[in-house]
Amino acid sequence: MIKHIIKITGLCWRVLATGVCFSVFGIGGLVLTLVVFPLQNVLEADVNTRKNRARATVHYCFKFFVGLMHYTGVIRFNIKDKTQLANLNGKLVLANHPSLIDVVVLISVIKNADCVVKAHLFKNPFMRGVIKSTGYISNEDPEGLLRECERSISKGNNLIVFPEGTRSQPHTALNFKRGAANIALRCNVPIATVLIKMQPNTLTKGTPWYKVAPYQAHFSLQLASKQFNSNLPYVSDTPAIQSRHLTNSLQHYFTEELSNL
Repeated sequence: MIKHIIKITGLCWRVLATGVCFSVFGIGGLVLTLVVFPLQNVLEADVNTRKNRARATVHYCFKFFVGLMHYTGVIRFNIKDKTQLANLNGKLVLANHPSLIDVVVLISVIKNADCVVKAHLFKNPFMRGVIKSTGYISNEDPEGLLRECERSISKGNNLIVFPEGTRSQPHTALNFKRGAANIALRCNVPIATVLIKMQPNTLTKGTPWYKVAPYQAHFSLQLASKQFNSNLPYVSDTPAIQSRHLTNSLQHYFTEELSNL
């Protein structure tokens, strides 16, 4: 009986704390959009410097958000390889995508992070100002996307991309799209692979935020041991075949590595 009461109490607390955390996230996005970024724009005339400052601001805000979720007991985070992730430079960062907060955690540990975001997020009142101020890349125009990715990486940014294109469904096989491979091959950029695991599954695709896991979820993130070179062994093939081979290699590697975590 006591164990059951403790379990119910813990569940209620995580629902409440999750609501508080996401409320802070939403309010924070509005404050950044309406106050912080306009002030930065006034104080700094150079566009690139403004973007870099906005990205640094988002990095520290996301770090605060992850810490808030951790210390309120919503999710327990285990982030490995923090130093290596912080020191990445000019890499295409590819990660699997099991939960809603994956990109938030990645940006919280990678300082000079850029990312490809879905076009509909530019209409989200809580995120629109953040995305525009940081210069994150829209996926609306495929050709324009590749040019923007190449330009961003050439400046030393680390470009975060999820090869699945969207959050994966629990207990289903990974299904990588060719977009990430196309970026790697077109931009001729070194790939850093990041493994993410959430146990038990929570904040998954189609699941409302208040439907929390039956017990505290654990989020783990680490650099994978193998870092792919987009030049090899695909140089002798046509671009379409190169992309297919690299996509298949990445999907197989992620599947194997995640099964061993």
